[in-house]
Amino acid sequence: MKVGLIRCLQTEDMCPGTADFKVMREKKCAFKDVEGEIEVIGVTTCGGCPGKKAVTRAAMMVERGADTIVLASCITKGTPIGFACPHAQAMKDAIKKRLGEDVSIIDHTH
Repeated sequence: MKVGLIRCLQTEDMCPGTADFKVMREKKCAFKDVEGEIEVIGVTTCGGCPGKKAVTRAAMMVERGADTIVLASCITKGTPIGFACPHAQAMKDAIKKRLGEDVSIIDHTH
């Protein structure tokens, strides 16, 4: 699996992403059923509210080899601030529409 990770711009100053990388490395949480190696192709933010840049950024990571786009838990679950992104579903839908069915989308990390 080659992952492109997208995280929330609003939470990046309080979260270094260590839990995201840990669950990938240890194949836990959203990655528990992954067989084989997990390679991180890139890490970026959604670009800020309402997350419009996430679509282009996801496409760029796919162009660079990602076969899976992961929306970090800060977007979909609100970790660590307890407030999920109100644009998460629209962001996910727009990414799916742009990338098609050949690219997997995981909507959380931990």
